[in-house]
Amino acid sequence: MASFRIVTRIAAPIEVCFDLARDIDFHTRSLGHTGERAVAGRTSGLIGLGESVTWEARHLGVRQRLTSEITSFDSPRYFRDVMTRGAFQSFAHDHRFETVDGGTVMTDEIEFRSPLGPLGLLVDSVFMIGYLRRLLEGRSQAIRRAAEAVAQSRAEPSDRMGSP
Repeated sequence: MASFRIVTRIAAPIEVCFDLARDIDFHTRSLGHTGERAVAGRTSGLIGLGESVTWEARHLGVRQRLTSEITSFDSPRYFRDVMTRGAFQSFAHDHRFETVDGGTVMTDEIEFRSPLGPLGLLVDSVFMIGYLRRLLEGRSQAIRRAAEAVAQSRAEPSDRMGSP
């Protein structure tokens, strides 16, 4: 089983970060370069416990479909999505959120295994970990930028009230 972790510090409230991470429409926008779109299950809005979404996208030059279900959910601290159908033998993504110093630390933990036994393990270690890490780091940065923009827009009206 291959795995990796991404830790992102975000200057925004935990609830904003949590909701962006489970927002189907934001997911589609943040991975626009892959042509990713929700085609079945929950196809817009905020996904929750027991719900699934089927994504269609072009990865590595091949159009693929992957269905994920939210199997654990503790708003606004944690949710887990698990692939129920798709190209991987297994794929699980834990999304963790913690309030730290007035902001949020978002931690993505991914575990996966490609098919084809020993050949799949080799592909995972040589290529897939790097590919998936870059893809999900880009998504984490998109969440950070959007959440910080929301936090900034919420702060501006109160900032203006204190100004002469």
